[in-house]
Amino acid sequence: MSVQAHASRRIDALLAEYGESHQNPTNKLIHWFAVPVIAWTVLALLWEIPTPAAFHGVPYLNWATIVSALSVLYYVTLSIPLAIGMAVFTVVALWLIVLVKASTSVSLLWIALVLFAVAWVLQFVGHHVEGKKPSFLRDIQFLMVGPAWLMHFLYRRAGIPY
Repeated sequence: MSVQAHASRRIDALLAEYGESHQNPTNKLIHWFAVPVIAWTVLALLWEIPTPAAFHGVPYLNWATIVSALSVLYYVTLSIPLAIGMAVFTVVALWLIVLVKASTSVSLLWIALVLFAVAWVLQFVGHHVEGKKPSFLRDIQFLMVGPAWLMHFLYRRAGIPY
C-alpha cells in the first residue's frame, strides 16, 4: 500500500466524519465565512506574539510563519494536493496580515480579536441551527480538518483530485 493511498483513506475518513455535523445549509454557509476568518485571525494573533532575539533579522520568521509551516506539514500527511491548496491559502492569509499591518492604524491584535470572537459566535450559531456539537469538541484535530473540508469542496468543483 502506498503512502498516498493510506493518506487518501485517512483524509476521506476525516472529511466524512467532519461532514456529519455539517449537513445543514445554513451551518455550511456560516462555515464558508467563519472558518477562513478564524484561520486568518489565529495567524494574525500568532503574528503579534513577540519573537525571540534569535528570530530577529530574518524577515517574516515569526510564530505565525512557523505554525503555518507545521500546519502545511500536517496537511501533507493527509493529502499532498490539499496541502498545496492550504499552503496557497496560508500565503494569502499571511500576505493579508502584512497588508493590514501596513495599511491601518488600528492594531492587528484588536482586529484579529474582534473577528475571532465574531466568527466563533457565528460558528456556534451554525451548530445550534444544525443541532449538533462542533466536531472539535470530540477531537481537537478537527480544528485543522475544517479548513481542509472547505478546500476539498473547491477541489471537487474544479475537478481536482485530493
